[in-house]
Amino acid sequence: MPTPSSPPLLYLEDLAVGDTFVSPTYALDAQQIVAFATQFDPQPFHMDAQAAQNTFFGGLAASGWHTMGITMRLLVQSFPLAQGLIGASAQLHWPQPTRPDDVLQVTSTIQTITPSRSKPDRAIVEVECITRNQHGAPLQKLVCKVVAFKKPQ
Repeated sequence: MPTPSSPPLLYLEDLAVGDTFVSPTYALDAQQIVAFATQFDPQPFHMDAQAAQNTFFGGLAASGWHTMGITMRLLVQSFPLAQGLIGASAQLHWPQPTRPDDVLQVTSTIQTITPSRSKPDRAIVEVECITRNQHGAPLQKLVCKVVAFKKPQ
């Protein structure tokens, strides 16, 4: 349910190919990276800055799944589809690691809108979501298909 400070919910009629949505920012630090990794992705390059120096990453790096979790939070804040962000499929790429002290922001652009042939109250919307750091470097590219619903009659 929207709050007075949240953007209005978006329905299918509100969307068009090319529409772009920019999220707020999210600051990430080493403590958050280690805490997430300890619980969900316990590998040395996510949990120990010194051990990470001698790995592929050459230093502490956030789990890609941590980056994805932050991306999801930012998507919910910036792309408020009515009935929620209901995923149908996704392609995910991590071109470079997310590091301590990165400040993440997501830019989402609608690529296609495909009305359902069997359910006229909805469509599948393909969205490209690029998560960048404070320098504009892409950390994650997510192309996902989500369900968008028409306004209730």
